[in-house]
Amino acid sequence: MGVNQGGPGPAAAQTPLIRGYYHNLPLWSRATPSRAGFFGDFNRFRLMSEPRWGPLSLEIAYEHTLGLNRLQTSPALAIAGVPEISPWLGLQWNLWEKEHVSWLHRFDRLNLSWAPTGNLDVTLGRQTASWATTLFLTPADPFSPFNPADPFRAYRGGIDAARLQFHPGPLSQVEVVVRPTRSAAGREITALGRGLATWKNWEISGWAGALFDEPAAAGAVSGSLGPVALRCEASLRRIHGETVLRGTLGIDRRVTVSNRDLYLVAEYQHDGLGAAGADETSSVLESAVFTRGELQVLGRDEAAAQAQYQLHPLWSLSLLCLWNLNDRSSLLAPSLSYSASNEVTITGGLFKGFGDISPGSEEPPASEYGGLGTTAYLSLSIYF
Repeated sequence: MGVNQGGPGPAAAQTPLIRGYYHNLPLWSRATPSRAGFFGDFNRFRLMSEPRWGPLSLEIAYEHTLGLNRLQTSPALAIAGVPEISPWLGLQWNLWEKEHVSWLHRFDRLNLSWAPTGNLDVTLGRQTASWATTLFLTPADPFSPFNPADPFRAYRGGIDAARLQFHPGPLSQVEVVVRPTRSAAGREITALGRGLATWKNWEISGWAGALFDEPAAAGAVSGSLGPVALRCEASLRRIHGETVLRGTLGIDRRVTVSNRDLYLVAEYQHDGLGAAGADETSSVLESAVFTRGELQVLGRDEAAAQAQYQLHPLWSLSLLCLWNLNDRSSLLAPSLSYSASNEVTITGGLFKGFGDISPGSEEPPASEYGGLGTTAYLSLSIYF
């Protein structure tokens, strides 16, 4: 055992036993012919801890969400309308669900990990898993992808699964995930194996197995050509006897403008599960893949672009655009963020939809983004 003979020195940094996060989101939405306007306020309070005992570790994330709406029928997050898969474990409960108030609490993480060696890890319970390669549109990620039009989700949602991770070398990985789920079709099993390796400055990965009881496989590659980063991922799905291709190609680059960073991202996605036109949007919204939360966007061909510029060390400006190439509708989302401290961030922004609008709320959507109208929000995030 070593002995400190030089007097007191700096102590090693330790992660706090309990960490936390609070998010407050007031927002206002203007009425359109297909949707009522509303004012709402969404709150999320989260406590996190990850104690360790030798090769064992326990990850816990417990959170409350409180939505207040002026109209009973208005969702707290009108933009973030992508559903989530019904969890297998009953770790979520309603505290109050009446009129204009929705108060829920849940364990977003609750898992136990065992790492008997430095290159093997086994995890069981509610946890996070992401196999995405592209940044916004991620059709080859089989685990609860982010909604690209939702900037308010700081933590990826947990899934109920058993997971084994093995690292044959420092730049390679083998992974197996088994995940049971429930849906309107009944109980389903996802059992997938994935391999990842690097070659020069390129990362190459692929997975295969059963996804919601149907055969599926995917491949992805990411790397750079000079200053430009390239990302590509694609999956083949067997659904109801048909083989469906889903894929995204993206590029991103960081440049300097007036001695400040400008980060640019552009992606194109072709999704055989999406709607080829406005006349197919209703059937996509009623499909099993949508109700399971597998679709980030609704169109068969969609593009996403984002520009982020650092106005000042504490201020940043962002513009996100989603474009449905089939029905020609689009969504613009400018925002301005201020870093009040290392723990506090304030963001204000707009969502503005462009495209055909249905004449009434009972009519099928005339386009993906046209009926969204205008929504303004102010976001406060505090970490502790």
